[in-house]
Amino acid sequence: MIKKLLTTFIASFCITATFAQQLQTPEQFLGYKLGEHFTPHYRVVEYFKYVASAAKNIKLQQFGTTNEGRPQIAAFIASADNISRLDEIRHNNLRLAGIESGTASANAPAITYLSYNVHGNEPASSEAAMWVLYDLVNPNNTKVQAELRNMVVIIDPCLNPDGRERYVNFYNSVVGAAPNANPTAREHLEPWPGGRVNHYYFDLNRDWAWQAQKEMQARVALYNQWLPQIHVDFHEQGYNNPYYFAPAAEPYHKDITQWQRDFQVTIGKNNAKHFDANGWMYFTKQEFDLLYPSYGDTYPLYNGSIGMTYEQGGIGAGLAVVTATGDTLTLAQRIAHHHETSMATIEVVAANSQRVVSEFKKFYDNSRQNPPGQFKTYVIKNDNNEKVEQLAKLLNRNGIKFGYGLANKSVTGYNYFSGADERYTVGTNDLVVNAYQPKSVLLHVLLEPKTFIPDSATYDITAWSLPYAYGLKAYGLKESYQPANASWSVVKPAALSNTKAYAYVSAWQSIADVRFLSALLKQGVKVRYSQEPFEAGGKKFTAGSLLITRAGNDRPDFDRMITQIAADLGHELTPLSTGFVDKGSDIGSFDIRYIKKPRIALVSGDGINAEAMGEVWHFMEQQIGYPVTLIRYQDLNRLKLADYDVIVLPDGRYNDLATDNLQKWVSDGGKLIAMENAVASLVDKKGFDIKAKEDKKSDKPDAKAKPQKRIYADRNRDALRSSIPGAIFKVNMDNTHPLGYGFPKYYYTLKLSEDIYEPLGEDDWSVGTIDNKAYVAGFAGFLTKQKLTSGMLMGVQGLGRGSVVYLADDPLFRSFWENGKLLFSNALFMVGQ
Repeated sequence: MIKKLLTTFIASFCITATFAQQLQTPEQFLGYKLGEHFTPHYRVVEYFKYVASAAKNIKLQQFGTTNEGRPQIAAFIASADNISRLDEIRHNNLRLAGIESGTASANAPAITYLSYNVHGNEPASSEAAMWVLYDLVNPNNTKVQAELRNMVVIIDPCLNPDGRERYVNFYNSVVGAAPNANPTAREHLEPWPGGRVNHYYFDLNRDWAWQAQKEMQARVALYNQWLPQIHVDFHEQGYNNPYYFAPAAEPYHKDITQWQRDFQVTIGKNNAKHFDANGWMYFTKQEFDLLYPSYGDTYPLYNGSIGMTYEQGGIGAGLAVVTATGDTLTLAQRIAHHHETSMATIEVVAANSQRVVSEFKKFYDNSRQNPPGQFKTYVIKNDNNEKVEQLAKLLNRNGIKFGYGLANKSVTGYNYFSGADERYTVGTNDLVVNAYQPKSVLLHVLLEPKTFIPDSATYDITAWSLPYAYGLKAYGLKESYQPANASWSVVKPAALSNTKAYAYVSAWQSIADVRFLSALLKQGVKVRYSQEPFEAGGKKFTAGSLLITRAGNDRPDFDRMITQIAADLGHELTPLSTGFVDKGSDIGSFDIRYIKKPRIALVSGDGINAEAMGEVWHFMEQQIGYPVTLIRYQDLNRLKLADYDVIVLPDGRYNDLATDNLQKWVSDGGKLIAMENAVASLVDKKGFDIKAKEDKKSDKPDAKAKPQKRIYADRNRDALRSSIPGAIFKVNMDNTHPLGYGFPKYYYTLKLSEDIYEPLGEDDWSVGTIDNKAYVAGFAGFLTKQKLTSGMLMGVQGLGRGSVVYLADDPLFRSFWENGKLLFSNALFMVGQ
């Protein structure tokens, strides 16, 4: 018997030794040591594929592709026993959360998800991912193999392949025979737009909840299929900073549990132990807070995980750079640091796996039985099918359950828009969300009208409540009601056939209507809009409604083409048999204006905020499908501006903007859309009427007033008085103006700055203004609130035969501010026609 066991052991040892000998390290596979070169994304993928083919305890999955066609992959590593029942483990985990029905076993492995390189120019972590992968599958690493008996590790080696390749291609094209560590060398200075962002210049680390980008849609879908207990997002920061790991900085959202806080500390102390042993510098509890819900650490936290950000100093460091302290930081060192925290995290999770799984189950049990917040039911009024449908898609992508209508139709709830408790009759197609469900924490965070924010600095916006972002009236109910129906009763419009219409009418109140207009204009169809409300065909139509008349579209396939475009888009049309309307101006009236198909240019390049520009680019190409030409800011003076009808100036630095050329172009009939800092750049410029609002100051200084004593230790807190990291304000909207078409007499804007302007002159139009009751939610410092009490945020100036549209705030912010998309479309297509 002993001889047999010994023979088995020797055979097993020989197989292990042979396997270990055959399995190539990253260095052997790539042909260079990690840190000597930046590895292109396709080679990272090749190494993962190679390991998956050579090792037995790994499965590899491609779960998506980027905008530029690069694969998104994830590796699943576990013990031999667990890898064989991987799907069973996944379903059991979802049963623990109550996402799937059935009995779940609490004696389950903990799931740890390691996400690398979400910002393309923070590339060290993808290199480290290959090293971590090798350590996890190496059978000679007995310590790790023992840890894997208690856990499943998921590795996403690169969250942003397109951005990473932009950075790697840049660096490899400019580095010399040896890296130059001088921080002023070209290799440390990325050209615009940099590698941080994806193809459309979105920051993917701020897109977890919104999933505006295809990379995050695929990635969050995978995440929610697994719901890991641990999620680590690996980043880099400025190269003069030491390493950062959890615990995070305040503020924490109040829904983050004490266990989540405590285990961050446990993991942080274990990371510190490893760094202490190596003499490496690090810090915790500073700068990176846990509030905004769309990060790679907060989104997992609101989904029951221990979500954490790890930050290695290194942005712009290349292969080597001299830091402010005179030390040389190398890529190899950065890789080693990320590798160490990866393995240290796996170590501490494995040692606490049963507690981790138990607390995960407790989180979801509590979510279903005792949801956070005072509201137990949310009702979203459906006065716009398209917006409600878009909100439903967002909730669905995040695993939040909802339905429509209530059996008990009359309820009392908190009206988000009035700020008071009101009686409300729930409509059949109103969206209803009951809080007693697994995703109740995320639901509460996304829908709470006012997020509690302590008096401390935050890393991002502080207000995002979806009813304001979508412009949908909402009610928070303290009672628990279940929706009456799983789906709504709205019937998609049937395709019109055998129609010989005098004209077709389309509403103008959502992004769906903009897509329809875009499709018509691209087909060369002449479209008009009404400047006034009217009634025809037994229906009421608001100002801005689109009219497609047979006159001017004389073609034999007119009816077929118009109705087919509408059918393809699921769009509702009303055919009119006559131009004589029941109320309002007739179809041939001067109040019916022709929409000239605009040739649109979007300014990009050095000085422009790449993310703001990317929002417009993505909106045009991916959301409404309308052509746009990207032009460089430095070429603005050399281009023939007459080739364009509309020029969009996104947020950016326009210090040397040649306004004389733009003024002449506008006067000749062009339309200039200035956004955020572009508006500020036009203040006091010849021909432009925009003027910054001045702070009111007393004419006579107070002789008795003493200078306030400043305390150095309070300098950061003092700065908060003039801070506004992102807060919601209510705008008074002139919806009779083309810029306000499709809106009620108000609009909720997300203010990211204290910029506010004087109302325009008598010949111009101050379309969006605020008063002293404008503040709604989010953090705004005392001095900033004082300034934002009255003034203009949106306006239109007539200039010669053209016009200038001023948008002080970003209506397309991260593409989740859904209500702003119609506002921006009004600027593009309606103003100045």
